[in-house]
Amino acid sequence: MANAPVPRILILAAGPLCRNPRVHKEAVTLGRAGFDVTVSSIANIERFEAFDRDMLVGAPFSRIAVDRLSRGPASRIAGFMERAASWLARRAVRWGVDSPLALGPYHALRALAVRHAADLTIVHAELPFCIGAHLIARGLNVAADFEDWHSRDLLPSARSARPLRLLEKTEALLMRRSAYSSAPSESMATALHAAYGGQVPIVIPNTFPLQPEPSPLPRQRPPSFFWYSQTIGEGRGLEAFLSAWSLMAAESRVRLLGEVSEAYRERLVRSVPERRRKSLDFLPLVAPDALPGLIATHDIGLAIEPDTPESRFLTTTNKVFQYLNAGLAIVATPTAGQREVLSKVPGCGILAERSSPEALAAQLDALVSRPGLLAEMGAAARAGAVNYYSWERSEPVLIAAVNRALGKPSAT
Repeated sequence: MANAPVPRILILAAGPLCRNPRVHKEAVTLGRAGFDVTVSSIANIERFEAFDRDMLVGAPFSRIAVDRLSRGPASRIAGFMERAASWLARRAVRWGVDSPLALGPYHALRALAVRHAADLTIVHAELPFCIGAHLIARGLNVAADFEDWHSRDLLPSARSARPLRLLEKTEALLMRRSAYSSAPSESMATALHAAYGGQVPIVIPNTFPLQPEPSPLPRQRPPSFFWYSQTIGEGRGLEAFLSAWSLMAAESRVRLLGEVSEAYRERLVRSVPERRRKSLDFLPLVAPDALPGLIATHDIGLAIEPDTPESRFLTTTNKVFQYLNAGLAIVATPTAGQREVLSKVPGCGILAERSSPEALAAQLDALVSRPGLLAEMGAAARAGAVNYYSWERSEPVLIAAVNRALGKPSAT
């Protein structure tokens, strides 16, 4: 009897692997589980493409890309036409006309997905969501990962050119007709179900594989606060934190990792007293495999998310789980998603006081001036990663959902 064909899974993503850790973890897990996995991307930034090539070495999945780095005339013309179409579509949004072209190279990525004809396509992010709706209309099998609630995300200045009505309609369709949907927090899953109906999304937190046992806290003198993201910019709580940090009596360092414009960097530097400026460091982006080790050299992880937009309030970001993994004490703002984690891992950190900069400064002083407390929090954080929040604990949930979507019996 011939062996059954290996199910083909397409993970449809628009960005590079190095900026999509959730996509990368999903691809590795499903590839190691025996599925034939392909990840899509749009190759348009050379340095990110270099990171991606390194990540693909020995990976248990393959990649197909919409190539916009080629210097050939066909690629240049296609890229120019896509940028022009996207510009026009964003303008049209302001006139009340929504189009997926406002989100990027819709036609090229849709054609890639249709040609691949996977047994299951898992869509991530705005543009792939729109393509997922198209695939469902063609009768294809689609799952949707709601890492963010796209129609309720971004600052107002960025939302004006987004096709929000289209995104909301697409999200509703995916919630109701996908083989399954997933979300990074219970708060997000509950809110999505309340808004759109359908099945409640499975919860797959933004966790990471357990890294080697970290050294105990404190690790630096003076103790260091660490924050990272792809971009250092407005709407991320940095201004409010630095206002409080400027008022601290105890000495400490702040290290911010990510891409930052010169103007915004200067703005943050000028927001703190001159005596503190030598203790404020900006670090460039590093390769994904270098990030955990870098985080583990610090003492206190900052998860200072604002309450708005709604997506940010409901989710739990990558950084919280990286801090738990590395055994950092955590300073987190009391968003729904972060309360969820800190309630499950008591003693790993504090919820930041936001009534005044003075109140937060007092909390921060209490942390950095008590090495014993820092050590206890670091140990609790690492235990939380081991016992609850590691990618190893999420893998069976993901594999079971994919097996159900493919009509395969789950392992007992």
